[in-house]
Amino acid sequence: MRHSKKVIITCAVTGSIHTPSMSPYLPITPEEIAASAVEAANAGAAMLHLHARDPRTGEPRQDPKLFAEFLPVIKSQTDAILNITTGGGLGMTLEQRLAPALTAEPEVASMNMGSFNFNISGAGDRIENFKHDWEKPYLEMTKDFILSNTFSQIERGVQELSARGTRFEFECYDLSHLYNVAHFADRGLIKPPFFLQCIFGILGGIGPHHENLLHMRAIADKLFGNDYYLSVLAAGRHQMPFVTLSALLGGNVRVGLEDSLYLSKGRLATSNADQVAKIRRILEELSLEIATPEEARAMLDTKGKDNVAF
Repeated sequence: MRHSKKVIITCAVTGSIHTPSMSPYLPITPEEIAASAVEAANAGAAMLHLHARDPRTGEPRQDPKLFAEFLPVIKSQTDAILNITTGGGLGMTLEQRLAPALTAEPEVASMNMGSFNFNISGAGDRIENFKHDWEKPYLEMTKDFILSNTFSQIERGVQELSARGTRFEFECYDLSHLYNVAHFADRGLIKPPFFLQCIFGILGGIGPHHENLLHMRAIADKLFGNDYYLSVLAAGRHQMPFVTLSALLGGNVRVGLEDSLYLSKGRLATSNADQVAKIRRILEELSLEIATPEEARAMLDTKGKDNVAF
């Protein structure tokens, strides 16, 4: 892989997994998402991975109009790369999932690289009373849920967004997803350098063992040689150990309230900036340098902040 001379910190600001009852600090409204994203960028995040939510209930939404309420604000106040989800919320159609990125034409969009069982039903086990009626059914339905990312769906997404100059954060929840990236690379539908976001700890995906990270890196080396950058995220309590290992291996890191609500054992993070500041401190103590947004753009060969549609 391409060893990062400087580490790209991505911050996933709100996501579509955690619900409002799980933490009072989860950004919900466009104003909260914008403010939290700007704070994370100021703390050292070179890239911001963005979802939207219903401002009244916190339910995941892929309405481009909601994204339009916070994307220009974040862009005007930071230099960070803005990375829009195409995963959206669980159970959405492909059209819904792609709509914000197709409208906004960002520098980077996420792209899930395979279908798999995606079970987050246990995430609300400790909650006795949910704030909103949608939360518990949303979590429980994932016992019988497949996150659909077929080859035709992925092909449509990469073709339509590539035509707009958007590059990708390829989200790989299992080893097979690396081979799926290679399939699209072999067909010439995606171009290096590939930004591979390896994800650990989601029930249905690859498990949170450090050996799995080493194995995924070894297979990525065989498939892509020097044509990729490694990045890592891990769910919940696995977040900080896994991303630190990624950096030690020469890779990049992702933190944020989408992936974990906690700063340390039993202690909720009060903001995304809390997590960014923590991983930055850890990395700098290890004598690793943090990439600026412009350095991250050069590494990932993005089209630039001013060539988006917002």
